[in-house]
Amino acid sequence: MSPHIQWITLLWMLFSGAAMGLAYDSYRVLSGQLHFPRWTLHVLDLFYWCGAALFVFRMLYVSNYGQLRFYVFVGLFLGVWLYFLFLSVTTQRFVVMLIKVVRYLIDVLKRLFRLMVWTPIRLLLKLLKGLAVMLGGLLMFVFHVVLKILLPFWKLAKWMARPITSRLRTPKWLDKPVKAAIVLWNKWFRKDEE
Repeated sequence: MSPHIQWITLLWMLFSGAAMGLAYDSYRVLSGQLHFPRWTLHVLDLFYWCGAALFVFRMLYVSNYGQLRFYVFVGLFLGVWLYFLFLSVTTQRFVVMLIKVVRYLIDVLKRLFRLMVWTPIRLLLKLLKGLAVMLGGLLMFVFHVVLKILLPFWKLAKWMARPITSRLRTPKWLDKPVKAAIVLWNKWFRKDEE
């Protein structure tokens, strides 16, 4: 392997180590800020290390076709060490700021949704409910007026049909429903007649 490829591999490993540190810091701050359940941290750790291993081996394959040498480990170690020495605090602050910005944006979107969608729907439902109550009251009033108007005709028809209805007997199985209907009729409308 030529020295040129060795230096390129070393630089790629420095970059890979720094990228591993960046991903680790970001993951650690996210898990601390978002308060993941304790059992998920082990699963996330496993995902992190699997992802980091795949990333490093991919970079190694791109730089020198996957040949593993001592300077590869030196490059990874130096990349991680330099990252934690110079960029770790800045990355952590940036991720915390990013989380705050995302939370603020989510809060703004929630407020906009409440203001522009939920509140008008609620007001529309209240309006429709009020209209339904008003329409129901109006229909009951019209029904009551129509019953008042038709009551004399009903009494006349009842008086005219008395010779026929007095001879008719209701079957026994119909006695209970008829009595219940009469009680219900008297409960709703007899007070108005008196």
